[in-house]
Amino acid sequence: MEVSSQDADSDPLPLYLSRLFLPAGDEVLAADPSPESRQWLKAHVGARPIRFVDRASLLARLKEQYGAAVLDRAVFGLGRRFPELSAQTVITRQQAVVLGGTLVFALAALALWPVATARVIVTLLTLAFAASGIFRVVLALLAVRHCPVTGGEAGALPTYTILVPLYREAGVIADLVQGLSALDYPHHLLDIKLVIEADDLETIAVARAVLGDDAGPFEIVEVPPGGPRTKPKAANYALAFARGEYLVVYDAEDRPEPDQLKKAIATFRASPRTTACLQARLNFYNANHNWLTRMFALDYALWFDTLLPGLDRIGVPMPLGGTSNHFRTSVLRDIGGWDAFNVTEDADIGIRLSQLGYRVSMLDSTTFEEAPIRVGAWLKQRSRWLKGYMQTWLVHMRDPAALVQRTGLRGFLAFQLFIGGGVIFALANPPLWIAFLSAMMLHGFYNAAGPGAVIPGAGLLANNILLTYLAVLAPRKRGWDELAPYGLTVIAYWALVSAAGYRGAWQLITKPFFWEKTTHGVMPRPQ
Repeated sequence: MEVSSQDADSDPLPLYLSRLFLPAGDEVLAADPSPESRQWLKAHVGARPIRFVDRASLLARLKEQYGAAVLDRAVFGLGRRFPELSAQTVITRQQAVVLGGTLVFALAALALWPVATARVIVTLLTLAFAASGIFRVVLALLAVRHCPVTGGEAGALPTYTILVPLYREAGVIADLVQGLSALDYPHHLLDIKLVIEADDLETIAVARAVLGDDAGPFEIVEVPPGGPRTKPKAANYALAFARGEYLVVYDAEDRPEPDQLKKAIATFRASPRTTACLQARLNFYNANHNWLTRMFALDYALWFDTLLPGLDRIGVPMPLGGTSNHFRTSVLRDIGGWDAFNVTEDADIGIRLSQLGYRVSMLDSTTFEEAPIRVGAWLKQRSRWLKGYMQTWLVHMRDPAALVQRTGLRGFLAFQLFIGGGVIFALANPPLWIAFLSAMMLHGFYNAAGPGAVIPGAGLLANNILLTYLAVLAPRKRGWDELAPYGLTVIAYWALVSAAGYRGAWQLITKPFFWEKTTHGVMPRPQ
């Protein structure tokens, strides 16, 4: 699939923002009085007089003039350019026919041949379950020899945009500003946008108070109402006003390592131009708070320190994490930005980059986040993630032949095993355990493990043992040996994952674009 740059060529806003100027009647307003800027303006704006204004005034004029068009593009732009890659349509008619027909056939078979059909269904689910688990073990083995691309010194530094989507986050603004101000990067080259919904008056007021009269590299971007209230829609709106050659998305509570931006630039420059995005590793600064945060930390250690590096090594589509995604800004615009209708926009954009000929790689740097400390908050967050994985699978499986053509057979299989496998794992784990335990109670272990159940029983047990082993090993890569014993309790954690999976599946049917917000700032960040 060819990515057209027509929109970028016909849209003057990126140029206005990068050069901080705006034609206004008989004159040109500009906010960069540097000699280089003056020389460029004289060469490109003709004989019209140039009047210099402060940056805030110029940006306000740009938003007033282009805001409505930017909002429309933030919501519907991807669907117009790549309708087959947008989750605005939850499920196509063809997919509904196939999935509905399969369900009807299975129900009819259960009614006519209940025992035989149940065995077939359990066996198929077990094979899918086991295939996903084995693939994760293979990725873990590959990750042992994974050597992320690194560069030397970053050299001359470009402008770097940081987007921080915020909603009802007044309590974390001060810590957020302090944390981002501590990044080891020249402040005059930072373009930090606090992206806040326009009707979130409390967060806007607190942000203005914290930033004061001299906001430095910080700017408040107010997202007008319209379309789904999701993080990707807000990020898309702010993307139009980004001035950096590179761009990263952080969450409100994030604490990236201070040199992360410099590492990203050095890695981008040492990588092929087709490397469009770098994913930093994620984990939690409150990992030891309680059992749930420890298990979430194990989960992240396995995901970001083992499984994603394995995907990186074999060069297949990689779902991004929800934060610390570093992009080449021009590529991000070319692919249509984020999908405003996908509630796991990070996973989707990682797969879409692969579909459009780009690559995602790992960045050897860590961002620390705040893990939810209560089951209710964790459940809402994980339900949204799994609902988004279901959306992502449906979107990218609308044309399986095209997916194979664009990502290769290896990429196609990895997508099924990693994205589809993650959903199957969440949904299939409880019924497989129920089937296995019921057979043992009714017939005894020997008979339950007879010819009709040996594959499901052995596959279920072996898969759980392998994945438990990975959970025990995962934190040791970070030197968090004290967390390793908690990996033995991971089966209980998977029960919560399954509950989140069924909740997400129900929401996919009833309210597919609903964004369940995670509350940040529950625990203080370490200084």
